[in-house]
Amino acid sequence: DIAGATMTQRMVKSAEEIALIREGARVADIGGEAVRDAIRIGTREIDVAMAGRDAMEAEIARTHPDSELRDNWVWFQSGLNTDGAHNPVTTRKLEAGDILSLNTFPMISGYYTALERTLFVGEPDAASLSIWEANVAAHELGLSLIKQGATCSGICAAINDFFGARDLLQYRSFGYGHSFGVLSHYYGREAGLELREDIDTELTKGMVVSMEPMLTIPANHPGAGGYREHDIVVLGEDG
Repeated sequence: DIAGATMTQRMVKSAEEIALIREGARVADIGGEAVRDAIRIGTREIDVAMAGRDAMEAEIARTHPDSELRDNWVWFQSGLNTDGAHNPVTTRKLEAGDILSLNTFPMISGYYTALERTLFVGEPDAASLSIWEANVAAHELGLSLIKQGATCSGICAAINDFFGARDLLQYRSFGYGHSFGVLSHYYGREAGLELREDIDTELTKGMVVSMEPMLTIPANHPGAGGYREHDIVVLGEDG
């Protein structure tokens, strides 16, 4: 059984892989800007998602003409459709005050990256703003904890404590991050590099992980909806 050894080897990326992952993150930002620019009251979720996907595929085709273009996608949800991290895109039309989930996923020759952000149509109400600010603070805390020598479970515990102190832990939905690299329909990220309570892997140079806390507030509660922020972090020599 070579699965465990292969996974451990895949946790540390080569310089060439990291360069490609950085390029994917740049393309994800382009998709995110296209999504943001397409947001209008009355616009359908699917139309916004297609704008982001088209922008990413055009950029990949321009800058990586010899790459394989497959499975570049955007998930964009609004209102209560944000209650899952990656719900299906629908034809729901955006309304004033909606909470929005932006998820762009470019994939260049099998290497996937992601950008995820929470937005609002117009000004958020006070309850929504409070939840969003708490989740952003957890996101920034998590980013500060990712360093050589830290453990996946230790990072998770610190963010759990942060949410627990604010009576928000019950709204947290899953782990706080994972590895990045090759992805397909048959195999994906390395399970031993998930920022969860049950993973004690120690972070080291060359690893690439995400930080992505999410809070889901139930329907009919103040601030109802899903809140999610996502960045990718490369562990280098100096942080």
